[in-house]
Amino acid sequence: MKTYKSLDITPLKFENGKLTILDQTLLPIDEVYIEIKTKEDMWDAIYHLKVRGAPAIGVVAAYGLYVEAGRYDGDEIEDFISAVEKAAVYLEGARPTAVNLSWALNRMVSCLKGQECNSVQHAKEVLLLEAVKIHEEDVNACKAMGEYGLSLLKPGIGILTHCNAGTIATSKYGTCLAPIHLGQERDYNFKVFADETRPLLQGARLTAWELDKAGVDVTLICDNMAATVMKNGWIDAVVVGCDRMAANGDGANKIGTSGVAVLAKEFGIPFYMYVPTSTIDMNTSTGDDINIELRDGKEIYQMWYEKPMAPEGIKTFNPAFDVTDHRYITAVITEKGIVYPPYDINLRKIME
Repeated sequence: MKTYKSLDITPLKFENGKLTILDQTLLPIDEVYIEIKTKEDMWDAIYHLKVRGAPAIGVVAAYGLYVEAGRYDGDEIEDFISAVEKAAVYLEGARPTAVNLSWALNRMVSCLKGQECNSVQHAKEVLLLEAVKIHEEDVNACKAMGEYGLSLLKPGIGILTHCNAGTIATSKYGTCLAPIHLGQERDYNFKVFADETRPLLQGARLTAWELDKAGVDVTLICDNMAATVMKNGWIDAVVVGCDRMAANGDGANKIGTSGVAVLAKEFGIPFYMYVPTSTIDMNTSTGDDINIELRDGKEIYQMWYEKPMAPEGIKTFNPAFDVTDHRYITAVITEKGIVYPPYDINLRKIME
């Protein structure tokens, strides 16, 4: 049995008004923090996946909006609010699928407009307090999801996960990896299988790195090996995160998640999706209404290779996410509790 090691890593640091983020594109080789000074820096960091994971994107965007607001040097409140709104709209365009980005930015703007600020300085302080609140809420939500999720998992079981919904995808603990970190700390001795998660390899570069760093028993597999490890009887539960959940329980997550869910259903394995309530979009009726981000095809055939591994100019289709139909999801784990079908009724109850 490996010894659990408490993780001293975080996707962001905010100290003395300075925002730095862990550049996740450099992992697992280098752990480098870069400073975010402008909205352009923030947009670039989100779009190029230097910061990723729906909760982490939301928290970092909130701080990023405050940092951008801090650059405003005028005295007119109305002009300041207008500048903040424009910056929020700009940042929201970085990635369309993860609802936490728009949720956090809209919350920051709504908070600012809902206050009677007597100066621009006061308005900046309001934004900072709201960003800190969003950050603290995410830490608490992840810990709660970990406890709820752990109640569904027995010691010693095999767990499959896809992409990365861990410590570096959130403020702390993670979403679907939270029960693994908590359980291993309590000697549950989980045996985790991590899909590599093509084409950006978040499972290989991030999840395998994070769990191994924490002393968790983790085995890296290619995405097309999931059926084999399930058939071998090595998987007792599947745990995944979520970037946007529709009101009917359809959940968008990293591309490949829906295929894992179908396989789990075929092999009779419970499939658990970990979803902070900030990620549940009650204004989106079904998964068909979720805007799926399409990315550069070079991520498929060139990004990880010294030389292209496909013909130059080949047509590509590179969606960043897919939608898992609610009928394949055994339960949705939130910070407010575990939600079971029918999701169109029970998600609304927990959101109310």
